[in-house]
Amino acid sequence: MFDIKEELKKLPHRPGVYLMKNDLDQIIYVGKAKVLKNRVSQYFQKSQGHSAKVRRMVENISSFEYIVTDSELEALILESNLIKKHSPKYNIRLKDDKNYPYIKVDIQDDFPKVRVVREIKKDKAKYFGPYTDVGAMWELIEIIKKTWHLRTCRRVLPRDIGKKRPCLNYHIGQCKAPCAGKISKEEYRKEVDEVLSFLSGKYSKIIRILEEEMKLASHDLNFEKAAILRDQIRSIKHIEHKQSVLSSSMEDQDIIAYARSENDSLIQVYFVRTGKLVGREHFLLEETADTEIKQLIYDFLLQFYADAAFIPKEILLQSDIEDKKIMEEWLTMKKSLKVELKVPLKGSKHNLLELAKNNAEITLAQFGEQLKKEEIRTKGALREIKEIIGLEKDIIRIEAYDISNTQGVQSVGSMVVFENGRPKRSDYRKFKIKSVIGPDDYASMKEVLERRLIRLNEDKEASFSKMPDLILIDGGKGQVSTAKEVIDDLGLSIPICGMVKDDRHRTRGLLYKNKELPISPGTEGFNLITRIQDEAHRFAIDYHRKLMGRDQVRSVMDDIPGVGKKRKEILINHFASVANLRKASLEEIKATPQIPEKVAQNIYDFFNKH
Repeated sequence: MFDIKEELKKLPHRPGVYLMKNDLDQIIYVGKAKVLKNRVSQYFQKSQGHSAKVRRMVENISSFEYIVTDSELEALILESNLIKKHSPKYNIRLKDDKNYPYIKVDIQDDFPKVRVVREIKKDKAKYFGPYTDVGAMWELIEIIKKTWHLRTCRRVLPRDIGKKRPCLNYHIGQCKAPCAGKISKEEYRKEVDEVLSFLSGKYSKIIRILEEEMKLASHDLNFEKAAILRDQIRSIKHIEHKQSVLSSSMEDQDIIAYARSENDSLIQVYFVRTGKLVGREHFLLEETADTEIKQLIYDFLLQFYADAAFIPKEILLQSDIEDKKIMEEWLTMKKSLKVELKVPLKGSKHNLLELAKNNAEITLAQFGEQLKKEEIRTKGALREIKEIIGLEKDIIRIEAYDISNTQGVQSVGSMVVFENGRPKRSDYRKFKIKSVIGPDDYASMKEVLERRLIRLNEDKEASFSKMPDLILIDGGKGQVSTAKEVIDDLGLSIPICGMVKDDRHRTRGLLYKNKELPISPGTEGFNLITRIQDEAHRFAIDYHRKLMGRDQVRSVMDDIPGVGKKRKEILINHFASVANLRKASLEEIKATPQIPEKVAQNIYDFFNKH
């Protein structure tokens, strides 16, 4: 039996990371401490100074673990990795987590290309971004294509120069064909330098160059070229007008401000590159209004920059944070250049923060009604399902399973995950059935659940180490009984329901403990179950089709004399599955439209004599 008081006495006076766990041994909070004994003990002292969220968390703590580190920086790194791996309930979670695109120019190449990437590497290439407005980014790419005509092919230059004829892009005027020696390395580099100036925001310089070319073209009576240059100048001026100049310092900065409502917080991030605003993004952090702002911003920085492709040298914050020096040290280590966190109280940088703050408040106000609707649609639906089933604990993570064996070829299984009423696609998983031959949904479901649940305590894959609060099976009593046997054999206690459909293949209710629980159509709980059921089925079918295309999986009917593609389709449409065809009598097969008597005999003999 875990005695918290006794365990608290054993805590060392050293830095480290602590992991709070509930009675299901799930990690519900990860934190770092300069002195483990002091920090962890604070949670179990008088709760007057604790926020409501911390009090709720403490009520759910059944045990804790800790990992001692050599330094506070090492503790911060470990904390970041563990939060990312386990997504604990009481740590803030960036549900809007995105991997922003960048524009990359390989300046080390003799004939560089312009590419869109989502990862920055230390390869001496030039990167521009991040672009939170993907449409605006592609607008830039389109202008570059029309104005400078750099290559887009995969040929290795200069090695492949002259080996092949120029591609279509050369003939339609979208590439100057360095692959065929149509442009020298020096002339091409001049074009690349202009692209770099353009992407750096030096629009005036580029506009002057193009205006001079337009005048020369007009002077030479080349009015077609002059018109093209005129349109390019207009496009660049349009981009220049859209990008605000926020700083005269030409620095790279991230500006982070916040706004708070009665229940939630919203973090607004402005991305400023070379003094220009290239994008902005907001992150809604639900049920964090009682979290101390210093802790909130610290937690945000820890998650936001954990996998960030780019970290600027300067990050402006609306409020100071705990352990600022350690956070700067961590960011500096990740960037390999000094990173500073600043809280400006006056001047132009303070004005930038005020701009971001005002925008955060406007955005949060706009979110108000939308949040209420989303609350009803997601958490309200979960509460409804919880009441229908009669569960005591809240439902946070739902895993739903489906089996697909279309046309009798290899069966596949799907696992889709919904957390807080929303799909969590990063945790979806596909299963190619290995131990079952032929269409056997019960055995296939057994294999899928065993392969998934046996890995609950493994640390290799975060999505498999999480305990679901509810399992939904797309099927009736047979599939649910099979799943229940797996759960019981593994010594687990997870509620499991079958998603029952009506004659029209639409959601009708839930099957729980051999009883069908009806759900009123149109309610949020009903709608959520329908979404989950449809998603599980879609994901399984998509995987099945992909396998059929990729592996060219054969149908058993391919070996029947006289049955080709067309007759196979007729048979499947008539009997719905190979399993039904296998059971059919000779007379039933002969009654199938467009199937000759001899072919019908071949089909019957194939399934009954083999």
